[in-house]
Amino acid sequence: MSVAAAAKPKAAVAFPAADIEACLREELLEALRDEAGLRGLPVPSSAAAAASMMIEMDSLVVVDLLCAVEPVLGFELREGLVRAGGYGSVDEAVAHLMPRIEREWTRRKGGKS
Repeated sequence: MSVAAAAKPKAAVAFPAADIEACLREELLEALRDEAGLRGLPVPSSAAAAASMMIEMDSLVVVDLLCAVEPVLGFELREGLVRAGGYGSVDEAVAHLMPRIEREWTRRKGGKS
């Protein structure tokens, strides 16, 4: 008589929220500085003030930035996570993207926040 081994449940991996947010913010702040430079706009010296600076961030630029967080996640993100039309600030982009990235993580890795 053979005994079938019970399948071990896949261990949930915690969503690396702090790492993802830090990476997103860094990339978005760099894009903000580039855009502000093209427009001749001054950028506040503090990261927090710059993140709340109102400046249009094109959705195509943000889609390109998503690839920076993919090595942390271990999978590719779909373009549909980014809001069509873009964002008005770094803070707005992060607030919109983080829950969507976390849902993708949970869907793919079964992780917990």
